[in-house]
Amino acid sequence: MLNSKQRAYLRSLANNIDTILYIGKGGMTEQIIKQADDALTARELIKGKCLENCPLTPREAADIISEKIDCDSVQVIGSKFVLYRPNPDEPVIKLPKVKK
Repeated sequence: MLNSKQRAYLRSLANNIDTILYIGKGGMTEQIIKQADDALTARELIKGKCLENCPLTPREAADIISEKIDCDSVQVIGSKFVLYRPNPDEPVIKLPKVKK
């Protein structure tokens, strides 16, 4: 679970990345789940988009993917969403420390 400072940091990083996951009229399929899983393993932070003919809202799509592949939904704005999952072997993104 991310705190607000970590979420803000990831949002700032997501501004500069391209959208690589598109969900269209077919809705959520196993291929999209696998594509998101592979992309998160490689990149840790990805941006997705629900196209106009998508039967899901971006929030629903982000929640479904987050639940199925155990990642965090960072942000949902308009038709886009940002997902984050640290790479267990070689983490690239260093999150701000959590103050207790």
